[in-house]
Amino acid sequence: MGDDRIDEAFRAVPRSAFLPMTLRRLAGVDDALPLGGGPTCSQPSTVRDMLILLDVHPGDRVLDVGSGSGWTTGLLSRLAAPGEVIGVELESRLVRSSRRALARLPDLGPWRVEIAEPGVLGLPSAGPFERILVSADARGRVPDPLLDQLADGGVLVGPVDGVMTRVTRSGDHLRTTHHGQYVFVPLQEP
Repeated sequence: MGDDRIDEAFRAVPRSAFLPMTLRRLAGVDDALPLGGGPTCSQPSTVRDMLILLDVHPGDRVLDVGSGSGWTTGLLSRLAAPGEVIGVELESRLVRSSRRALARLPDLGPWRVEIAEPGVLGLPSAGPFERILVSADARGRVPDPLLDQLADGGVLVGPVDGVMTRVTRSGDHLRTTHHGQYVFVPLQEP
């Protein structure tokens, strides 16, 4: 994916729109910002790196695991339009606030944000997905339930033990590459 498309998405989907009012003045700072209770809004350079690795195409169906503030869901919806983006988040207060923030932005592709189902990782009932973005750190390896939701030809990007990991599926074959160290909140697996 070209950096120009990502730059355009960053302009169209400002981080400030997804932050609590008290933190909006810090939207341009390249740090993760707290959303209260543990979740954070990832730092912009990390999100950019993840989007480059994810290589979203127009028309893709995308799953945003740990959608948090909704900022990545918004960015993904710009990149995937006219494809659908589905965010899943454990915290209902973040689901509500992200839906409000996303609804205020014009020119997004189809999106929805769902509360994560207890004991279920991702959203298997809506899969498969051409792209899966995971914004929380898995332990040991990419969880099988997420790999099971990845379409043939699909790409999954997310941290595993602090290492940004990219998995591509070709039939039953999974190819995994690693792309540097990052810090994320832990992935809560069922």
